Amino acid sequence: MLTGIEEVDWASLGHAYGPADDVPALLLGLASPDPSERECALDGMYGAVHHQGDVYDSTLACIPFLLELVADPAVPDRGGIVELLTSIGGIELDDEDDDLDGPSGPDQDDADFVPAANFAMASAAIAAGADVFLGLVDDTDPEVRLAAPVALASLHPDPARVLTLLRERLTVEPDTEVRLALVAAVGRIALRHASLRAETVDWLAWLARAAQDPGLRLASLAQLARCSPGRIPDDIVRRVTELLEEIRTAPRAVPDAVPGAAGETGDGAEGTGPGRAPVTLVGQVRELLEEQVAGRRTPWTEELLRTLHGALDDRVDDRIALVLAQLRCPDPGQRSDAIWLCGGLIRLWRGRYEEVVGLVGAQLTDPDTRLREAAGSFLERLFELGAPAADALAGVLTAGSDGPDGPGRPGGAGGPAGVGGPTGPGGRTGFAGPGGLAELTGRTWRDGALLALARSGDARAVPLLARALEGPGEVRRELLYAVDGLGPAAAGLAPLLRRRLAAVELDEELYERAAPLLHALASVRGAQALPEVLRVLRGAPEHRRAWVREAAARTLAAFGPSAREAVPELRELLDSGTAAVATAAARALWAVEGDADAVDPG
Repeated sequence: MLTGIEEVDWASLGHAYGPADDVPALLLGLASPDPSERECALDGMYGAVHHQGDVYDSTLACIPFLLELVADPAVPDRGGIVELLTSIGGIELDDEDDDLDGPSGPDQDDADFVPAANFAMASAAIAAGADVFLGLVDDTDPEVRLAAPVALASLHPDPARVLTLLRERLTVEPDTEVRLALVAAVGRIALRHASLRAETVDWLAWLARAAQDPGLRLASLAQLARCSPGRIPDDIVRRVTELLEEIRTAPRAVPDAVPGAAGETGDGAEGTGPGRAPVTLVGQVRELLEEQVAGRRTPWTEELLRTLHGALDDRVDDRIALVLAQLRCPDPGQRSDAIWLCGGLIRLWRGRYEEVVGLVGAQLTDPDTRLREAAGSFLERLFELGAPAADALAGVLTAGSDGPDGPGRPGGAGGPAGVGGPTGPGGRTGFAGPGGLAELTGRTWRDGALLALARSGDARAVPLLARALEGPGEVRRELLYAVDGLGPAAAGLAPLLRRRLAAVELDEELYERAAPLLHALASVRGAQALPEVLRVLRGAPEHRRAWVREAAARTLAAFGPSAREAVPELRELLDSGTAAVATAAARALWAVEGDADAVDPG
């Protein structure tokens, strides 16, 4: 195996971290019987030899050996090697990606073209050996069969031959996800090769009607929409919704045995328990993917719907209707998928999303932890668009002991003195009860819910923010930056913000800790904190001093005439030598004194 590897002068070649003399060990590691060693080797290939998608001379030298490993059925985990080769050789060089070739200009050195040349050589080298992938479509390893279709569609020089092979294999392939990969590869061929597009689109349209498997019909419909948007049926929403329901209610099939699959038990080294493999980036990605699909019957529907949404593009009403249908589905996995899908939709296209946002808010009380986390993460990025979910957000933040996170004391709607509630014992402001609210200082899903409520501009966030500020731990900085959207209702937060700022140490972490507090104080016009702001301004250490001064000057500007005591410091900042600081100081002087001559004597 790997005959001739010792004849390559690897030390004269390079990768992302220098000489490539470690590459032979990585290649041999890919064939190791030890799964931990194989994972480390694959991680090393992606981390150095194919770092961030780059192709080096050592990458080119690896290609014959990688193809040899793929061809040997005795090598475990060849699916990962097929994916590596697909990534190395599958770069599209006709996309006019300016970044690929480096900077252009009359003085450009020929070396700037080396990366593009390497990509082209890698594509050609793998295409020359791509017949090896033809024999993988019926491999005994499902992971190999899963990786082979996209490799063939991307790299083989005879697309017509590949198209015939993929369509034939579809009639006998037993694994659901592999069948979907076959359909996706057919769609890829149609997109890449105009001469084959018409017959392929016709075949996809036929399969979308004729296939018995609803998952296969959905995959065909998604690829049809992708390859030929003009052929998208007018009743696309109805058809997809019916297919999703058919998929959800289909009898549970016995899962295909996949060596090393998540949850597999036994004495083999392929398990996922302690000692499975050293921590690597590849391993972490694998674990995240396994966690994401754990317990789901049909996790592959998410990718199919993502493809379909991309094909629907500006058909916003249809896309909204699809999302709404998913959000009403009894399957929490499909609802979670819908949340991730509608994130991109709302960011890119204008539409009427009130009902979508309201239904996402309804997921916050679902027993499924991942669904709640998805809903909270989505809502916290909406800002004022999250208003339709405000009632749901406020509800979960003040829920009683029956909330989804388990036991908690009964909640109350009170808040600190000056913020709509009584003063607690010992002069501490507080709520009538914790309200089932989890720690607001940690990055919990409730923390995200509070951030979403605050960013939506809902005043019900104010007492909850006050409680977070009263606590002993750090408050998430995003919560402090969200204060400026709460308007006059947040004015009562000023004493708590002042106390927090007074406790900040004047060390090298001053900017990270003080800047959010300064921003919040400026938002609530908390001029009573002037002594604390001046303390920060005067005591700023050398590290990021200019940043601290600029933030403090902006806060003083918000205080207006109440910050008159700060005028001497602000005048000194005019000559700080930093344009941003001087500009902020000038604006503050204008806000404090209203004297244009003091700011611009000329």
